Amino acid sequence: MNFWVHVGDRAKKGLRGIPAADLRRIMAALESMRTEPLAGDVTKLKGADGFRRRVGSYRILFMIDFERRQVSVTGILRRTSATY
Repeated sequence: MNFWVHVGDRAKKGLRGIPAADLRRIMAALESMRTEPLAGDVTKLKGADGFRRRVGSYRILFMIDFERRQVSVTGILRRTSATY
C-alpha cells in the first residue's frame, strides 16, 4: 500500500531556484517515498521527530505517520554548514 506524500508550503518554497537536474532528482526521490519512505540515504534527526533524506547536495526533511500512511515533507534545503 502506498503512502500519501504531502509537501508543505515551506518545502515548496525550497524548490524554487533549484537547477533543473537537481530538481528532477528531488522529484524522483519524493515519488519513491510513496512506496518506501525510508529507502535511500535516510537518517533519523537527533533531537527531533523527523527524518532527512540526502539527494545530492540537498536534504529532504520529513516526518512519517505510519498509522495514516502519510509522509509530511517539511523542508527541502541545500546542504551547507548551517543546514541543521
